[in-house]
Amino acid sequence: MLMLVTPGAAHSVEVMWETGQTRLRCWYVNLQEPLRRTAIGFDTMDHLLDIVISPDRSEWRWKDEDEFREAVAVRVYSPEEARAIRAEGERVIELLRTGQPPFCDGWDRWSPPADWEIPQIPDGWDRQDTNEASLCCL
Repeated sequence: MLMLVTPGAAHSVEVMWETGQTRLRCWYVNLQEPLRRTAIGFDTMDHLLDIVISPDRSEWRWKDEDEFREAVAVRVYSPEEARAIRAEGERVIELLRTGQPPFCDGWDRWSPPADWEIPQIPDGWDRQDTNEASLCCL
């Protein structure tokens, strides 16, 4: 999976491949709060409602609408917040329909360089008193 995040955007676009394959599984839009940098990384809050897009980008569907409706019904989200979350999804769908980034940028053909290694998480990464300079490799 490759996660694409635009600073300030209330969503991420994830490009997902079949496990161990080069075949694209889907594009996945996760509606969420914009990322916030913290001392130990980034925070966000998932908004439950997502969009699943076919590998060739010709079809899409809302995902978890039932969970989202229930969250609105029990006031996890106000009606205004729910409208804003769905509007963010509609904005992404319009990017898809009109062939705008990130859907036109070739991310579906991306692969990591062969010499990339899985980074090791340093001891103490989760402590607030950790020196931020030691986290530069994450």
